[in-house]
Parts: sequence; structure tokens; C-alpha cells
Amino acid sequence: MLGYLDDPEATERAFAGDWYRSGDLARVDEDGYLFIVGRIKDVVITGGENVYAPEVEEAILQHPAIRDAAVVGRTHPDWGETVVAVVEADSAVTLEELRGFLSTRLAKYKIPRDLVVVPSLPRTPSGKVQKHVLREQVRTGP
Repeated sequence: MLGYLDDPEATERAFAGDWYRSGDLARVDEDGYLFIVGRIKDVVITGGENVYAPEVEEAILQHPAIRDAAVVGRTHPDWGETVVAVVEADSAVTLEELRGFLSTRLAKYKIPRDLVVVPSLPRTPSGKVQKHVLREQVRTGP
């Protein structure tokens, strides 16, 4: 890739020297195999702790009332960001109920501090959740 069409600022942000920074998070196993495990934008940094959205989403999806879930960060004045869960639910679910459910599944700092219930998560034509839309929706708080 040479750069983004007519967007030199985006091109500059995407490159470190000759290296293209895709925004993907990866891990290498003990045999040297590389696995893409997420996106940098899917990491919420709260109080200096990294919270990986897919891990929290997986735990939320174990709740029987939750059909689908996405986790994003919201700016917080003291912690940097706070964890927000945006969910599709079959029945009424409260933040307190969800937090109680997650208390045995996740570390306390990973448990969402806010819950937004929506009829459906915004998706691309290929079905991927549009987290940038959710980040904008939850940006200012409840």
C-alpha cells in the first residue's frame, strides 16, 4: 500500500517509517504461529488496565437474555476510559443484573460501568458491528 487516496494525514498515521500499522492485535504462540486476535481500537484502557472488548463480549453473550453484544470505551475524567456494553436483549436486563452475572466471569475492572440496550447493533453490509457508530452514540454518556 502506498497510502490513502487524497488523505495524507491518514497515511501518515498509518505508517511508522516503512511499516504499515494495520491496527490489528496479534499474538504468537509457542510454535511461532501468528494469530490475529482483535483490533487496537477494541482495547479500552481504564485506570491503566487494558480491557479487550472481545473477552468482555464473550462473557456478556453467556447471559441468557442477551442476543448480541458489543463493548466500547467512553471517555472518563478520572480513568481515561470506562467500559460500556451495548446489547440486544430478548428481555429486560439491568446494569446491576449484568454486573452481578459478570462478577464471577471477569475481573472487576473489565465489568461494564454502563449498559445501553438497543433494538439492533449497527452493522456493515457484510454483518460486522460498526463500533465507530457505537463509540459516537455512547461518547457523552447516559
